[in-house]
Amino acid sequence: MSTTTNCAPRLESSLMANHSPVVFIVDDDVSVRESLEALVEELGWQPKAFASAQAFLAQPPPTSPNCLVLDVSLPDLNGLEVQSRIAGERADMPIIFITGHGDIPMTVLAMKAGAVEFLTKPFADEVLVLAIRGALERSQIALSEQSSMRALRDRYDFLSRREREVMSLVVRGLLNKQVAGTLGISEITVKAHRGQVMRKMRARSLPELVSLAARLGLETAGNS
Repeated sequence: MSTTTNCAPRLESSLMANHSPVVFIVDDDVSVRESLEALVEELGWQPKAFASAQAFLAQPPPTSPNCLVLDVSLPDLNGLEVQSRIAGERADMPIIFITGHGDIPMTVLAMKAGAVEFLTKPFADEVLVLAIRGALERSQIALSEQSSMRALRDRYDFLSRREREVMSLVVRGLLNKQVAGTLGISEITVKAHRGQVMRKMRARSLPELVSLAARLGLETAGNS
């Protein structure tokens, strides 16, 4: 890695509005760890460095935008094994691989598994910083989507059983009269439940409600 400094601007303020982005560094070479820590800190991000994969894996996932700068060759687990372990539980953590030697098959495997970059040492600071910035932005998008889905599920969970039944039929394209016949209730009652569904789901129109239902994985007129 080169010693270029002041090679990139800080992340946009929107990325750092709530929590300082975290850059995890896993490398068993102490000189590399210290150099990367200093670079990350200089750019206003929060470095967390580890000498082994197991030490890193023991850390709880962060709630702020984050990424992982991961050495391919480690004393306990190799980088691809670490990538496989965190794929499910830390999907919002993009990985930037670094290695002391070029390995095309391993690079292909890592990139196919979702790595954002595979850098061969020595590399310029500018290259790494650009990769980290892109990874943190990707992480923020993933965290925002997760937050949005949690809020959507919470709104859906707040519906009563009957309101869910009405919503299920409405988003599948049934008219109020058909919903009433299916559920054995009056059309006026259907309209009342439908109004509650729209309010609780914060849907301003039927197409928007259908879109929300699709995000929840419910059967809709478009995916039945």
